[in-house]
Amino acid sequence: MNLAEQKNFKQPPQSYWMASTLPTQYPTLNEDLKVDVVIVGGGITGISCAYMLNQEGVKTAIIEADRILQGTTGHTTAKITSQHGLIYSKIKNQISEEFAKQYADANESAIRLIEGIAIDNRIECDYVPQSAYIYTLQNEYISKIRDEAEVASSLGIKATFLEEIPLSFDIKAAVRFDNQAQFHPRKFSLALAKDYFNGGGKIFEQSRVVDIEENEGAYVIITSQGKKVTAKKLIIASHYPCYNKLGLYFSRIYPERSYVVAIKARGNYPGGMYIAAEDSGHSFRNQMSDHGELILVGGEKHKTGQGEDTAKHYESLIDFSNEIFTVEDIPYRWSTQDCMTLDGLPFVGHFTSKTPNMYIATGYGKWGMTNSIASSMILRDLIICGKSPWQDVYNPSRLTITASAKNFVVQNLNVADSLIEGKISLLPELDEIKPGEGKIIEAKGQRAGAHRDEQGTLHLVDTTCTHMGCEVNWNSAETSWDCPCHGSRFSNEGDIIEGPAVRPLEFNKDVNTIEKLIKDHY
Repeated sequence: MNLAEQKNFKQPPQSYWMASTLPTQYPTLNEDLKVDVVIVGGGITGISCAYMLNQEGVKTAIIEADRILQGTTGHTTAKITSQHGLIYSKIKNQISEEFAKQYADANESAIRLIEGIAIDNRIECDYVPQSAYIYTLQNEYISKIRDEAEVASSLGIKATFLEEIPLSFDIKAAVRFDNQAQFHPRKFSLALAKDYFNGGGKIFEQSRVVDIEENEGAYVIITSQGKKVTAKKLIIASHYPCYNKLGLYFSRIYPERSYVVAIKARGNYPGGMYIAAEDSGHSFRNQMSDHGELILVGGEKHKTGQGEDTAKHYESLIDFSNEIFTVEDIPYRWSTQDCMTLDGLPFVGHFTSKTPNMYIATGYGKWGMTNSIASSMILRDLIICGKSPWQDVYNPSRLTITASAKNFVVQNLNVADSLIEGKISLLPELDEIKPGEGKIIEAKGQRAGAHRDEQGTLHLVDTTCTHMGCEVNWNSAETSWDCPCHGSRFSNEGDIIEGPAVRPLEFNKDVNTIEKLIKDHY
């Protein structure tokens, strides 16, 4: 398979995790319901949190907008590791050693819990112990790598400074974390969901939450079907928060996309999980499959909705893969979206300091496998015991966030630009849009996003995101309209792929009228 063939994408992107597991068929919420705790979001966080609360005898329900475990959980690289970049030296130097210790303990505990649950429940989830490496190719990172090894070791993590790694290229320095692991995230999480459901838990799919009200000390969750769930306590685990009335999370979180190609290569992979310390964030791990051994090569991050030609990110990863390996085939490729916080630490705990019965878990910054389990333990302990040993470092209201004020300004200037970006750009004529392309068009003051599918059919949507009014951009790699402000993503017909938007883009119900308007104009 030559390089040109590798880049000739005949099929849309598909995650190996999704392709190798069956879709779920949990019911839609079709009647009003009362529970103790309602959990919005059926990713690994929502599933594991419900699983843990169910073990404590708490009556819970999971409300999922689509199908469970199809979002970030189904599109991760699935590294079970406490090695989250150069995080520990950063926390110690910028905040405190105590916070660094809490973060280390939380994520190391998550590794052990995942392993314990898999063993105790006999879950076949391709769990494989691995070492995790962070390496650098640049001299300026050597001291940072050394500091990270020293700080991590002082916190109880088995970390070792190295000058070479098992991969076949030279590095300047690396740190290795031992006793880490990798797994199949959907096999693990689907088993948890099944156990939870069979134990009396409730899972409702295709039940998008469109509003949240308070009534007599309880929360009332309203779905797109008009059904209600009433609960004393509410957990928002919808990845990007779907609730905007409190907390100002839209100003404290920004979404990033990154990409994966799953390659088959000549020769055997040496084992281990790897990530570069540099901004490229190139990462590697292997996975056994029906295709034989796959090597997952990741990277190419950019803010959602702001990659120029997103298909080129896959092409760049393929070029990079060929520099390291002899690529023979690329059975799978996919991308994912992660919520990034201003100080690099997740938001887990009370939604605000004034909402004792509303909780949130978000902002894992690409390290969701251990952070999701750690978050579930924190929320379980807060609900059952009123406190958690790790609550301070994860606290969404932590005062240390003020140290990230400069990053706040930079990220939100970028969002402000995106609110108006494109409104003054040159727009194409309708016949310029070729099959497979998506572009912004305008006629008689009516702005629309146009995508012509491979069969030549034109699909038109309003380009104004229904979340907070930003202008969406076309994502050529995933054939979707993506919001550059807060990460909502929509299909070519305007249907929601990913929140926080709770309403689809307009025009998709009246394409003929809009198309006639545009044709009449031209």
